[in-house]
Amino acid sequence: MKTIQLGQSDLHVTPICLGTMTFGEQVNEADAHAILDRALARGVNFLDTAEMYSVPARADTYNATEKIIGNWFASRPGARQQMVLATKVAGPSRGMPWIRNGSTNLTGADIVAACNDSLKRLQTDVIDLYQIHWPVRHVPAFGMMYFDPAKDDPATSSIHEQLEALGQLVQAGKVRAIGLSNETPYGVHEFVRLAEAHGLPRVATVQNPYCLVNRTVENALDETLHRLGVSLLAYSPLGFGLLTGKYDASGFTGPQAPQDGRIAKFESVRKQRWGRPEALEAARRYNALAREHGLTPTRMALAFCYTKWQVASTIIGVTSLAQLEEDLDAWGTTLSPELLAAIDAIRKELRDPAV
Repeated sequence: MKTIQLGQSDLHVTPICLGTMTFGEQVNEADAHAILDRALARGVNFLDTAEMYSVPARADTYNATEKIIGNWFASRPGARQQMVLATKVAGPSRGMPWIRNGSTNLTGADIVAACNDSLKRLQTDVIDLYQIHWPVRHVPAFGMMYFDPAKDDPATSSIHEQLEALGQLVQAGKVRAIGLSNETPYGVHEFVRLAEAHGLPRVATVQNPYCLVNRTVENALDETLHRLGVSLLAYSPLGFGLLTGKYDASGFTGPQAPQDGRIAKFESVRKQRWGRPEALEAARRYNALAREHGLTPTRMALAFCYTKWQVASTIIGVTSLAQLEEDLDAWGTTLSPELLAAIDAIRKELRDPAV
């Protein structure tokens, strides 16, 4: 895999990134270290985490993933220098009172403090890509479909304030580049506009969901990223397992459901966008299409992201070495024009059920 540049930053990463939100919940520390070892051995140089991980979020596992990664760095001399490390500061509380006492804001001081804490847990001196996990503004994300101006809170911190704090971290050498997550076209434009107007760091990346059952990136955000020179990091390319085919026969519950799958295992996940009946219906259609064309559902879903012009790097999340190998082996798969047309036909009919 050739590396690609993230936005206008000096970061160059592989087009596959190892996501780690399962570490500390579904994956214990020893197994997580084995997965990290194998990913590095296979040439992956990009690692993504967050202060709020692992997922599903619980007070008992808050920060667990960063600690596991920090211990891996400490026990593997030279590994840190081979990895581009990304992490995120959590946005305002979304039912997680253990994060900043349930604050509905994310101030500049919060960003600086969170970064310092992440550096300690990760046992490193610098974070290569530091991202705001979700906006302070009310935005249609995490299953919310519509923007509602009535829910905006003018008392919360501004984008300018957040950029100034990120700028302090860059100036101090604690962060190399900055990014956003779960953002909208407006948010990206505003971060770039204010950065250019005030000489502050320019966002290099946006990390948003992108997969066969959620292609909302293609509803204007892709143009924004293209024209502003910001790179897309695609998360949940397999739709929390929907697009592997493992739920096709059984659904999410019942004796035949795969009990190790996130949607089956956690009721909180079933209540989210990935657990919607219409998302499962759409996934079954895509998975059947993959099989008709001689592909596994996983290979088709990943190849879709791996080959899309919109995507700079695809974030894969795994719970085993076998899953890691399967995801990496999908690299290099191409989808025929006929198959891509059939994928688009399903989207035209069913739209984006996991938005």
